[in-house]
Amino acid sequence: MDKKEIINAIKQARKETKPRKFSQSFDLIINLRNLDLKKNQNQVDDFVELHYTKGKKIKVCALVGTELEAEAKKVCDKTIRVDEFTKLDKKEIKKIGAEHDYFIAQANIMPKVAASFGRVLGPHGKMPNPKAGCVVSPKANLQPLYDKLQKFVKLTTKKGGSVKSLIGIESMKDEEIADNILVSYQHFIHILPQGDNNVKNVMVKLTMGKPCKIGAQNEAKVEDKKGKTKSTKKVKAIKKEEPVSKEKETVKAEPKKAEVKVSEKEWAPIASTKEETPVSTKEEKVAEGVQK
Repeated sequence: MDKKEIINAIKQARKETKPRKFSQSFDLIINLRNLDLKKNQNQVDDFVELHYTKGKKIKVCALVGTELEAEAKKVCDKTIRVDEFTKLDKKEIKKIGAEHDYFIAQANIMPKVAASFGRVLGPHGKMPNPKAGCVVSPKANLQPLYDKLQKFVKLTTKKGGSVKSLIGIESMKDEEIADNILVSYQHFIHILPQGDNNVKNVMVKLTMGKPCKIGAQNEAKVEDKKGKTKSTKKVKAIKKEEPVSKEKETVKAEPKKAEVKVSEKEWAPIASTKEETPVSTKEEKVAEGVQK
């Protein structure tokens, strides 16, 4: 899969989608094969840093102690101090979870974070993840992490045997979206047990549009080439057949001679003339003497 194939699929996705009043998102869909997701070693839950942002602001909520509170308020979109955890009910936590993309937590208060937020954030995959660097020390500098999260994509295998993640928005350039897709794909296949052999196909789609298969045009060209090679082989086979010689053609062309049928009555005088033999002169003389 190269960038040209991806750009063609992005353009096709744009053509097949009607304009909307909002900016639609581009989603990357990777369908898998020959992979038993029931086995833990085959499950993927990883992050990849892109070269470009995904086109929309990624909101980050910080769950911190007093040591990191000032830094978190300066950098993050929302800050919740540890002593405020118990004041939040399930409904409020759900709302906070829906409004934010990532959660940062101070390492020494992680047990309290798990107790208060685990049941709500866990099923949605939004608990502070060490793989993304979201579990930090009490004296951490949060600005680099915040900037990094703006370009992060989470790649997680689902039960249906596919990976789906937001990769950009409609207002972005095709080249930027294509680059984000390529970086994500190359990172993802290196995690799979059999690499790209575990990938059935890759698609891109807009929020309200149909999925467009990446590389579909090349596959069509390959099929056309296969069809052409088959037809040329047939033509060559016909040409290789030995032509019929002229002698054989003339023999075949010559009509059969008609057989002349003769009846017994017509045949009798002809046969008798052939069977008659002339009498010798001596025999004639003897016959004359006897008569006298």
